[in-house]
Amino acid sequence: MLTYILLILGFVFLIKGVELLIDGSTSLAKRFGLSDLVIGLTIVAFGTSAPELVINLISNFRNLADLTLGNIIGANIANILLIGGLAALIAPIQIRGKAVSKEIVLGLLALIALLLFANDFFLNNSLETYISRWDGLFLIILFSVFLYYTFGLSKADVKDIPEYTAQKLDVSLAYVILGIGGLIVGSKWIIDGALTIAIDLNFSQGLIGLTLLAVGTSLPELATSLIAAFKKKGDLAIGNIVGSTVFNIFGIIGLSALIRPLPFNNLLNTDIIIALGATVLLFWFVLTGKKERDIERWEGLALFCLYLVYLSFLIWRG
Repeated sequence: MLTYILLILGFVFLIKGVELLIDGSTSLAKRFGLSDLVIGLTIVAFGTSAPELVINLISNFRNLADLTLGNIIGANIANILLIGGLAALIAPIQIRGKAVSKEIVLGLLALIALLLFANDFFLNNSLETYISRWDGLFLIILFSVFLYYTFGLSKADVKDIPEYTAQKLDVSLAYVILGIGGLIVGSKWIIDGALTIAIDLNFSQGLIGLTLLAVGTSLPELATSLIAAFKKKGDLAIGNIVGSTVFNIFGIIGLSALIRPLPFNNLLNTDIIIALGATVLLFWFVLTGKKERDIERWEGLALFCLYLVYLSFLIWRG
């Protein structure tokens, strides 16, 4: 029972830590004269992916590669099918900017890159399956290019970036420290709880990463996208989902592999292909929307139902 309590508290600490870290960091950034656009594209965007980052770094240090990669791949699938589906169910997502479509293509390229790097046979006929430090370095380089490209695309959409205010310096620093502490403590409790549950239920690390950790660490993206859907800001709702997908692969997996090469379980190839299929489906819905590339409620329902099917498949696979 204590394991489950700590697991729940871990998610509470994790999400609250993200909130405090973003509030404190944005306030400090304003004090240093950074614009709302830069803050929105960097601190806030990175903040929503902080749970995946911290959990994967801790998992990697503890040599839990299946948990690391399962969390990232599962989070990407949850972002598109679960979060995208729920956002469209709340209100049809109206996409006006062309940048979102280009970011979806970048999401596809990120998944293809992960598939190639994780399966060295495609690149050099090697039967070893792991993501090396060189792969990680290349992913980080691609991430830098993505950041530069995204910043350029978003200059035309400054109106969609919220305004941030500066707080007192001591309050901002306290928020940052408490936020980082919440992330670390919450992540540790989550990982320990997830491993205990995996052992008790005879589940694999990969299954726990693809389900429990994937959904739990995607809660910031879920909140951000649902709020954007309520406010009729479809570009932000979908942009947050796709941007998180690219950040997860290029940034988090790249950094994790730089720290320590990641052994790759070939079973995860199926999940990467499912993530590719989900991204292609999302792109298709965007391109074929009846009203200026909208994602209709029935399409959101289809995405959500596909996620339930995917969960059923994972449980069947074990």
